[in-house]
Amino acid sequence: MSVIFPRPRWSVKERLYRHLRLCSDPGMKIRYLIIVNLIAGRSPQKTAAVLAIHRATVYRVAARFRDQGELGLFDRRQNNGPTKVDRCYREVLEKTVRSNPQVYGWSRPTWTRELLVLAMRRQTGVRIAVGTMSRALRRIGVRRGRPRPTVGCPDGENPKRWRLYKIRRLLRELPADEVAVYADEVDIHLNPKIGWDWMAKGQQKEVRTPGKNHKRYLAGALDARSGELLWVSAAKKDSWLFIRLLVKLWKRYPDAKVIHDIVDNYIIHDSEWTRCALRCAGGRIKLHPLPTYSPKHNKIERVWEDLHANVTRNHRCRTMDRLMRRVYYYLHRRLRLLRRRCQEAAA
Repeated sequence: MSVIFPRPRWSVKERLYRHLRLCSDPGMKIRYLIIVNLIAGRSPQKTAAVLAIHRATVYRVAARFRDQGELGLFDRRQNNGPTKVDRCYREVLEKTVRSNPQVYGWSRPTWTRELLVLAMRRQTGVRIAVGTMSRALRRIGVRRGRPRPTVGCPDGENPKRWRLYKIRRLLRELPADEVAVYADEVDIHLNPKIGWDWMAKGQQKEVRTPGKNHKRYLAGALDARSGELLWVSAAKKDSWLFIRLLVKLWKRYPDAKVIHDIVDNYIIHDSEWTRCALRCAGGRIKLHPLPTYSPKHNKIERVWEDLHANVTRNHRCRTMDRLMRRVYYYLHRRLRLLRRRCQEAAA
């Protein structure tokens, strides 16, 4: 099948080129480009390949232009009546996406666009195409991502809420002569953790691993007021690592009446050596354990996530010493930027 146009007058071609240059609508511009390419003698197959569209679109636009002229290039969907994906539809769609398919009677545990079309048709009676569903999802800001695994608190929800309430009240009513910090440990692996990355079409990036894994451990404390970070490192994740962090806190805040240390329920925070170190502190350092399996309530976890994203994930360091130098550089740079922002805010 071929598309044959009578050779247009020069004034008609000039008008088409001028309207193409002035056109701002993407769909309209594509239709103008189809006609311009066909008039220039390019075949429908080559036109479709150059514009990255299906050749059926080329034939359809050419037929409309041949029958109606430039009026055939306008989008005729504007007279289709009210849109199906209105505000009410988008609100129901967002509520549906926030849930899971099993709540609505489907056996599949994850949403697909096709399944959303069916679920929304059941709820609203409106039937749309899968492509329209993609545009509706983009409009409400929905994205595809990996869920975060969580574990329920074994102590029950009421004890969990009560413990979190006491910690929030402590931070809210913290006296000026006392300090509160979030403390936690993080593992640094020589074998890199593999994470998401942008890749070109046909490319599969590779991350060369040393093979035999080595580990280092950091123990950090994040000041709940200022956001300042203190840390120590060691080759073992034991009580001495945490005790070294407590000693550093003791030296960093010599004038603090009490240093409140908010920690998780890891065993080194409640070992015999740690309890002995706390007794030696004379009550000046107090530990406040978070509920079991509550990492999102420990704000230093976000610092460790940033550390992995900026340094350790997909890293290409061949030795642990080189990797740790990058870790220290990132933490020191983060601390310098924080102090600079504090100075600018105080100025």
